[in-house]
Amino acid sequence: MALWFGWSQAPKALTVHVPPDLRSGAVLAVDEVPPANVYAFAIYIFQQLNRWPEDGAQDYGKAIFRVSPYLTPRYRADLIADMDLKGRQSELAYRVRGVQEVPGHGYEEKRVDLLSNGIWVVWLDLDLYESVKGMTVKRTAIRYPIRVVRQAIDPEVNPWGLALDGFAGEGPRRLSEVERAPEDEEKPVGE
Repeated sequence: MALWFGWSQAPKALTVHVPPDLRSGAVLAVDEVPPANVYAFAIYIFQQLNRWPEDGAQDYGKAIFRVSPYLTPRYRADLIADMDLKGRQSELAYRVRGVQEVPGHGYEEKRVDLLSNGIWVVWLDLDLYESVKGMTVKRTAIRYPIRVVRQAIDPEVNPWGLALDGFAGEGPRRLSEVERAPEDEEKPVGE
């Protein structure tokens, strides 16, 4: 009887975040999210948010809607306000946009700062490309300090249980040519 009771009280579903490199093994608590998984989540969702394949006037709003389960309500509202402002300033019409990781600036443990339980800052170094009607208008490398938080949401719409919460600190900034070069182990990411 005791075994049946214990079995009936066990959770029906369990989320386990497995780190990508298991060569040295891993011991994780059920609710622990490894830094590599936080980084992978942040870069994937941020790339989807900044992918406007045809016309920013249409694609930006579609991207916000598509990734909204992976955004906090506050950040979603900020993005909608940004979209409205850029639309009024005619910055979105026919604009094509994409971001990709700067070569040599991929995941390292120093790229994810744990602020407190369930709150991280992920440092993404991304090449930003924008064009309007086939003419390149922006091509630059930017460091984005993305704030990621745990979010209690339906796992059917957000199996990660994480959400982008906007920018940390002073927000994004352009990388200098020195910073754009493949990183040394000694150079701190946040500086």
